[in-house]
Amino acid sequence: MNRRDSLKALGFTTLSAGLLLEACKPGAPKVDEAAPAAEAAAGRQPFEVERDKKLNADKFFTAAEMATITVLVDIIIPKDEKSGSASDAKVPDFIEFIVKDMPDHQTPMRGGLRWLDMQCLNRYGKVFTDSSKAQQIELIDMIAYPNKAKPEMAQGVAFFNRMRDLTASGFFTSEIGVKDVGYAGNTPNKWTGVPDDVLKHYGMQDVKAGV
Repeated sequence: MNRRDSLKALGFTTLSAGLLLEACKPGAPKVDEAAPAAEAAAGRQPFEVERDKKLNADKFFTAAEMATITVLVDIIIPKDEKSGSASDAKVPDFIEFIVKDMPDHQTPMRGGLRWLDMQCLNRYGKVFTDSSKAQQIELIDMIAYPNKAKPEMAQGVAFFNRMRDLTASGFFTSEIGVKDVGYAGNTPNKWTGVPDDVLKHYGMQDVKAGV
């Protein structure tokens, strides 16, 4: 099972319901394209529209932090033959919105990004984004598996757990992520009777034939 399949299997049972609700709010940023203002405001109170405008206008993460987040989300959900990566789904923008909308994420996220850079500086002499791909994966492997991580990596483990949850929330509530899951929603269907293999299993194939 690859990393994306693992997130599909486990992510929706472990992710915060609050995150998923926030991701689906009319005021949350659209990951693939900006919705018209009138559509975004539909069903919203004026104060809610103004609040969302302010959240979208403000910036929390620095350019360097956003660069690190972009690398991280693509390590968690890389591009494959089926669909695009987390950054293709604009997950970094989703995370930027969420930490402003849910400020409890701000200190752990900024602290975790700083922890990641310090670990890379101590080990490789450069920050995370300047480290090689192999070095980045080496460090992530130390914190991506809580049951195997060393006690001194606890802060990194907590940070990566949060980053993984945010990434999965953003990706699987985006247009790319919904298509990746294969969710079709309510679609018209045509009933053609009980499938032949089911009838055959119960020895009733003659019923469909009208015998």
